[in-house]
Amino acid sequence: MTVLYGMDLFGTAVFAVSGGLLAARKRYDIFGFLVVAMAPAIGGGTVRDVALGALPVFWVADGNYLLVTLAAAVATFFFARRIERYGQALVVADAFGLALFAVVGAQKALAFGAEPLIAIAMGAITASGGGILRDVLCREEPLILRREIYATAAILGSAAFVGMIAETGDRVASLVTGFLVALLLRIVAIRRNLSLPVYSGDDDAK
Repeated sequence: MTVLYGMDLFGTAVFAVSGGLLAARKRYDIFGFLVVAMAPAIGGGTVRDVALGALPVFWVADGNYLLVTLAAAVATFFFARRIERYGQALVVADAFGLALFAVVGAQKALAFGAEPLIAIAMGAITASGGGILRDVLCREEPLILRREIYATAAILGSAAFVGMIAETGDRVASLVTGFLVALLLRIVAIRRNLSLPVYSGDDDAK
């Protein structure tokens, strides 16, 4: 098992837990937990693979992703209250998953011959697309439509990876750079409560 593969499974588990915790707040049954956990854990990657024509999609080709997702969902169902005590750690872990999924998604797009701009978009979709599905399923306002710097971090991380690998051809250094850009931007945004500007026009203007 490579380090990147292990990290990818860890990110999958963290995203599954995030879905499970939302399901807990909604008081869903265990099937609801499984469905909502699967959305952020494997949803974005599934959309990416379908868009790229990378079939079968990653979790069908490698069942470990589905096993990790289901295990994390079941664990959250039984231990949600205990898990929520580690809220700050989960936020950091979520940032880790976001950053990792961004560069992994962009890398896979490049491997399938996608243009740089498309690769960046695929990185952002991998990282945040599943969260959109989770929020829609639970009738929540999608996180990326709020002021938080979330998808923006994924986009910039993907862009850093794509730009660096185009310039240097060094895959490992590019992955690390893109990952750190997305991770640090997300963590700094959380710690300093940074957000994107919002529309503040006069609704009554003619």
